[in-house]
Amino acid sequence: MAGKQGERTRRRLSTEERREQLLSVGARLFSESPYDDVWIEQVAEIAGVSRGLLYHYFPTKRDFFAAVVERESGRMLAMTAAVPGVPVREQLTAGLDTYLEYVHAHAHGFRAFHRADAAGDQAVRRVYHRALAAQERQILAALAADPEFGAQANERPDLQLAVRGWLAFTTAVCLEWLRGADLSREQVRDLCARALLGVLRP
Repeated sequence: MAGKQGERTRRRLSTEERREQLLSVGARLFSESPYDDVWIEQVAEIAGVSRGLLYHYFPTKRDFFAAVVERESGRMLAMTAAVPGVPVREQLTAGLDTYLEYVHAHAHGFRAFHRADAAGDQAVRRVYHRALAAQERQILAALAADPEFGAQANERPDLQLAVRGWLAFTTAVCLEWLRGADLSREQVRDLCARALLGVLRP
C-alpha cells in the first residue's frame, strides 16, 4: 500500500501541469522582488527541476516573465467577461466581486502582473500593455452594448481615457488592499463601482 502511495506521489507531471507549476513559482517570486532580482536558478530550485528543463519550457527569463503576465491577464479577462444583454450596472457589482475574489486568491499573480510595467525589459512591458488594452476594450465593448451608456460610448472621445484611468485606480486600490488596507472586500467593491459610475455620468 505504501509503495503505491509513493508511486502516486512521484507521478510525473504532464507538460501542462509542469508549466503551471513553474508559472506559479514565477508569479510568487516576481511579486516579491523586482524583475532584475529574480534568477531562473531560484525558480528551478523551488520547483525541484533542473535549469535545463525550465529552459526547455521558457528559453529566457524574458519569455518566462512574459508567460506569467499573459497567464494572469487571461485569468482576469475570463473572470470579468461581460454577459451579453445584461445591463452594465447589474454586472458591475458581480464582476467586481469576482475580480476581487481573484485578487485575494491569486495575490502573487496579481502583484507580479502589475510589476511588469516597472520591468526594464521593453518586450515584457509590451505584453503588459497589450493585456491592459484588452481589459479596456472589454469594458468599452460592454458599455457600447448597453442602451444606457451606448450613446456615450460613441459620442464621448474622453471615455476611453476615463476607463483607462479607472483601471489604474482599481489596480492601485487593490494593491493597497492586499498590503493590508483596513477595508472589507465589500467596501473595496463599492468604492471601485462608485468610481466607474462617476466616470460614466454625462
